[in-house]
Amino acid sequence: MARRLPPLNALRAFEAAARHLSFTKAADELYVTQAAVSHQIKSLEEALGLKLFRRLNRALLLTEEGQTYLPSVRSALDTLAVATERLTRQDETGRLTVSAIPSFASLWLVPRLSRFREQNPDIDIRLDANEHLVDFDAGDVDVAIRYGRGNYPGLVSERFMNEDLFPVCAPSLLKGPHPLREPGDLRHHTLLHDDMRMDWRMWCMAAGVDDIDVTRGPTFNASDMVIRAAIDGQGVALGRSALALDALADGRLVKPFDVALESDFAYYVVCPETDVDRPKVQAFWDWVFAEVGRDGSD
Repeated sequence: MARRLPPLNALRAFEAAARHLSFTKAADELYVTQAAVSHQIKSLEEALGLKLFRRLNRALLLTEEGQTYLPSVRSALDTLAVATERLTRQDETGRLTVSAIPSFASLWLVPRLSRFREQNPDIDIRLDANEHLVDFDAGDVDVAIRYGRGNYPGLVSERFMNEDLFPVCAPSLLKGPHPLREPGDLRHHTLLHDDMRMDWRMWCMAAGVDDIDVTRGPTFNASDMVIRAAIDGQGVALGRSALALDALADGRLVKPFDVALESDFAYYVVCPETDVDRPKVQAFWDWVFAEVGRDGSD
């Protein structure tokens, strides 16, 4: 059975006017004109078939019906206000599910999450690390970090980090019987690959090296494993700047040559258009860009 309810604006006007016993003061509180309040009250009285106010020359009084109606209206409005505030607070705190590819999550995002928690102690990140494009319609993910060209129809996306590719290795490979001093020295070392094996070929072309078999060497199906193998001294990896950033900064990896390839892909923060202004999403979005500025890695 459908509820028989008057318009919410009319109820708000009635409650404010009854509390102040003044249409003018009610209008000031509600940021409308006195005429608008008067119109709302008149519409409410007509809908109810009852007079709620006695209008005197210099006074406004509640009728007996108005006095009876007021407590229930006030209680209903208070209940709505509390529910709205609770819902708003819920979107400012609690769990925020972030989707990211595993390699980026492992090497860039996770090491920095402690700073997000320090700045946003009321938000709990749930990190969903997988290779699949998230289906936002499923409702399980709030915001995603994607690696690509930024063409995501129906979604809001913003590039926050470009990517360069360049060889990286453990410091120990700069010494020994075949130290890495120029690109041609790679012929004496094991090349480490992710699934994008063509990247080594492209880098060698850019470096002017054409006598190296870039097909040799182990392949890993995740870029973070390539970086970890390079840190362990197992060979030379074609590092991706975002993923190698921390290991280069703390000396676990070194960059033996200056030649770098600029990738066609970049990292984007992505979410549905309807969610971009949600406080939790905006807090994460802003934090990501702040971290890139902190790293100087944009």
